[in-house]
Amino acid sequence: MNHSDTEVAKSVLSMAGLQNVTSFQECDTVLLMTCAIRESAESKIWRRLHHYRLVAKQQGKSIKIGILGCMAERLKEKLLRNPGFSADRLISGAISNLEPRLSLSVGADFVCGPDAYRDLPRLIANAHAGIQGASVALSLEETYADVRPVRLCQSSEDGLEGNQSSPSAFLSVMRGCDNMCTYCIVPFVRGRERSRPLSSIIDEAAQLFEAGVRNITLLGQNVNSYCDQSVPQSRTLTSTTQLTPGFHAVYRPKLGGLRFVDLLDEVSRISPELRIRFTSPHPKDFPPEVLQLIAERHNICSHLHLPAQSGSATVLDRMGRGYTPDAYLALVETVRKTIPGVAITSDFIAGFCGETEEDHEASVQLIKNVGYSFTFCFPYSMREKTRAYHRLVDDVPLETKNRRHLELKAAGRQASLEFNRAQIGQIQLVLVEGRSRRSFEDVFGFNDCNVKVIFPRMMAQSPTTGSTSTATTLNPGDYVAVQVEEATSQTLRGHALWKTTLKKFHEDLHECTHENTNFTIQLQC
Repeated sequence: MNHSDTEVAKSVLSMAGLQNVTSFQECDTVLLMTCAIRESAESKIWRRLHHYRLVAKQQGKSIKIGILGCMAERLKEKLLRNPGFSADRLISGAISNLEPRLSLSVGADFVCGPDAYRDLPRLIANAHAGIQGASVALSLEETYADVRPVRLCQSSEDGLEGNQSSPSAFLSVMRGCDNMCTYCIVPFVRGRERSRPLSSIIDEAAQLFEAGVRNITLLGQNVNSYCDQSVPQSRTLTSTTQLTPGFHAVYRPKLGGLRFVDLLDEVSRISPELRIRFTSPHPKDFPPEVLQLIAERHNICSHLHLPAQSGSATVLDRMGRGYTPDAYLALVETVRKTIPGVAITSDFIAGFCGETEEDHEASVQLIKNVGYSFTFCFPYSMREKTRAYHRLVDDVPLETKNRRHLELKAAGRQASLEFNRAQIGQIQLVLVEGRSRRSFEDVFGFNDCNVKVIFPRMMAQSPTTGSTSTATTLNPGDYVAVQVEEATSQTLRGHALWKTTLKKFHEDLHECTHENTNFTIQLQC
């Protein structure tokens, strides 16, 4: 979401006539886009604030610093620069290891919440006039549907050269969250759920495709609860919120509107050459019709993120997640039956309030049982304003959290390794993203399961002539059939066989399914 928010903020500033520069020496204003989900993320911002103040003072440079996003929304005016301000009053140890020899006021000159980016030009102008400001009001309506994001400039670190643009883009479809999980700060810093009109999403997605984008990730805090209620009731395709069987929500079912299945249906029809991904969903919002559509549309990737957070029924209840481990496993089984070869990723929290060793072991076992392609694991970080902050006790010692975190990560790495090793020998469709960071001779891309695949940039084989005397250079945006030869827990390695299209690859796969059963085992998407 920070990536998408940065693109929106850049668009607002560009329309106001402000110019983006590429170096600290050229700038007079520094903007920091922030996250507030964990204390560690906020600690990094304090350190970066201190760094910029220190460098500016050493260079005799006058700059203004603004903090944007969720941290700005959480701390509001507390972030503003003032004499005697000390960040460690807010975050213990955040600046304990910083350079002590210069006395600096570490706060910001202005702060701007995620629903107030349209106010950035005024905040910046006031800051340069010596007026601090905070624009942090949350909105029930703001979706920035009319703002066309300025796509972030790519660098050599992204594996792109010169004027090359990434073939992938993020597209925000909704903002906010209504789930109110007890550990989560998101509803308090990004507000209630509201969805962009479907028509504006289709327009932007079509424009991205025309500009050369071939992979779009639909973004939302709870993306699969998307509900466009701006349309006339006659266009509504579903009447009430449809939940995953065995799951429940803490909020009232939404009535009317176009749903996530309608969104996926419309976006995937833009072109058979446009890959569709989405993040981050909630497991409760996967009714059968969504899974069936994913299975039917070859350009909707066979990768689902199903955040479990814990494998313990007691902890899940304490978190307010709205399901049990049994219901979650039933969903996994349904997903795998409906979408053959699907990759499932997940999130886990280590050391949530009241978590016992038995609870923790249940999480480790869930990772092993499901066999995720990747897991994101984090130690629990208590956040003010959350229900856990007001109603529960953060009673798991830090050293215990850290140990459990490492154990979850180890189980996740092993599951990823097993998942990736099972793909060795397969022929997979990969969208080339750019040059590999480790080798100038290699390129990288992602397969349908969202696993990174690395392979030589020069393809020395032509499927039409069988000749190896000429070589083809692979570039960002190319669809390539790649045979997987090696696997680690994070990446696959192989070699390119031929350039293709998304549609043709799946047509060939369909033909092979009917003509050669043995070959089908090897040819996977």
